[in-house]
Amino acid sequence: MNPLPLLLSLAVACSSAFAAERIAVIPKGTTHSFWKSVEAGAREAGKELGVEIIWKGPLKEDDRAQQIAVVQQFVASNVSGIVLAPLDDTALRNPVKSAAERNIPVVIFDSALKGEAGTDFVSFVATDNHRGGEIGGEELARLLGGKGKVVLLRYSEGSASTAAREAGFLEAMKRHPGIAITVDNRYAGATVSSAQDSAMNLIDKIRDADGIFCPNESSTQGMLLALRQTGLAGKKKFVGFDTSPTLLAALNRGDLQALVAQNPKRMGYMGVTTVVKHLRGEKVETNIDTGCVLVTRENRNEAAVQAVIGK
Repeated sequence: MNPLPLLLSLAVACSSAFAAERIAVIPKGTTHSFWKSVEAGAREAGKELGVEIIWKGPLKEDDRAQQIAVVQQFVASNVSGIVLAPLDDTALRNPVKSAAERNIPVVIFDSALKGEAGTDFVSFVATDNHRGGEIGGEELARLLGGKGKVVLLRYSEGSASTAAREAGFLEAMKRHPGIAITVDNRYAGATVSSAQDSAMNLIDKIRDADGIFCPNESSTQGMLLALRQTGLAGKKKFVGFDTSPTLLAALNRGDLQALVAQNPKRMGYMGVTTVVKHLRGEKVETNIDTGCVLVTRENRNEAAVQAVIGK
């Protein structure tokens, strides 16, 4: 018997199985520059691995109901795998559980989900957000010479990634007894507009402050707009998070002094790669740190920083 036809048919069957893999990638939202970079990384991995990438998420990062509905839709359509950035660390637990019950593996990325990686979901792919907050805090303390008043504008309740950044920032601040946190209980909300409104509502505290920290792209940009609106831009030591073109331009102008940069393209790439490897029977790490760096006007053109911000 000639084994060649059988081997060929098996090869075709295997390649067809891989080609048929459909990976749903679900971000927290779809408007911020951060998510566009995540999508680019996810699609690059999909192309390399020969899988179909379906990109879909809520428009705004506070629409829990819509994100839950998107997950449920993909579970019902029996996609091969899901890569999810949960906008709430609790509300998305049941949808992820329902995916597991249908044998649809889920990789969590960007922001944590309550549960255990390797048991409740395949893997967690993200920035070390606590460390990112610490890096921002240490830079702000350095800029202030270890003394002064500081405003923290938080992002949104239920968002695990930014909560970890805020905790890391406050931990760094505690190491500098000469610094007083004058605001730490106010939230920016999910959009640039809501962040600007929140900052304007705090403007008297901000006028009185020496330093400011914001934990994500939209809160940083909203604060920036409020500072410009009130003539305070460049007059406060301001450290933000994420690196949209708008924020990098503001860094160049001196309207803020530093940004903690994540690697969203790598996050999207590793999220897809991890779920596909799992589907193909390969062993994967349960926690993958995609890294972050501090970006300043002085170092932004260095190779290590350019590799992360890609601009």
